[in-house]
Amino acid sequence: MTHDESATDGWFAGIDPGDTDAAQAAVRDGSATAPRDWPTLAAESGFAEREEYYRLLHEATMAATRAEVREREQADDQQLIHAIRALDDCQRVANELTERVGEWAGSQDADADVDDEYIAALAEREPDSPMEDRLVSLADRIVGLQEESRSLQTVVESTATSVAPNLTALAGPELAARLIALAGGLDELAKKPAGTVQVLGAEDALFAHLRGGAPSPKHGIIYTHEYVRGTRPEDRGSAARALAGKLAIAARVDNYAGEYRPELEAELDDRMERIRARENQ
Repeated sequence: MTHDESATDGWFAGIDPGDTDAAQAAVRDGSATAPRDWPTLAAESGFAEREEYYRLLHEATMAATRAEVREREQADDQQLIHAIRALDDCQRVANELTERVGEWAGSQDADADVDDEYIAALAEREPDSPMEDRLVSLADRIVGLQEESRSLQTVVESTATSVAPNLTALAGPELAARLIALAGGLDELAKKPAGTVQVLGAEDALFAHLRGGAPSPKHGIIYTHEYVRGTRPEDRGSAARALAGKLAIAARVDNYAGEYRPELEAELDDRMERIRARENQ
C-alpha cells in the first residue's frame, strides 16, 4: 500500500485544516486498519507539516473530548442524576429552614406547633414588623422548596421509568434513580456485580470493615426497599442479596437491551416469598 493510499485512512483525510468540527467528528468516529506514520502521511497529502499536524491533532482531540462530555452530560441517565440530587438538595434545605423557622417562631410563641400546615399559614401572614417579615419570608421559601420537591419527584418518576424500566419496576423510581446516581450512570451500574450493588451507599461502613474492626455491611441504600426493610433482621442479608442480584440483572437489561421484562419482577417476588416463608418454619 502506498503512502497516498494510507493517507486516506487518516483522520485528516478530506478535511480542511481549519474545520475543527469536521476534525473532531473524524477523530471520534474514524478508524484505521493499522498504525501508520500519520504525521508524514499528513504532510505528503498536503494536510499539514509535522509541527502543524500535532497542533491540529491536539485541537481535534480536545474538541472531540468536549463533544463527548457534552453528549454524556445530556444523556437521560445523567439528567436523572441531576434531578434526584436536586430533589435531595431541596428537601435538605427545606428541612434545615424548617428547623430554623421552628426555633424562631417558638421564641415568639411558645405554643407554636411548627408543621407543614403552620409553615404554609405563616407564609401567607401579613407581617407587622421587620423581624416578622423575615420570618414570613423564610416560611415562603420553605413552601417554594416543598413545591419544587414535588415537581422534581414527578420528573424523577417519569424519567426513571423511561431510562431504566426494569430497574424502576423492581426498585421504584426514587431508589432506581439513587442507585444510578451512586454508580455514576446506568452504564456504570450495569457493569457492577450484584455484591457491589448490594452495598452501594454504604461506602463508609465498607471502608471501616476493610480497615478492620467493623462488621461487613449487609446492605446499602437498598435497605429502603420494603423487601429488605420489611424482612425480619435475621433474614435481611438473604433478602438484600436476592434483591441486589435482580437489580443488577435489571440494570444490565435496561442498559444493553432496553426492553421491559416483567418476569424479573415475578422471579424476585417468588424469591422473597420463599425467604419470608422462613418466619413460619
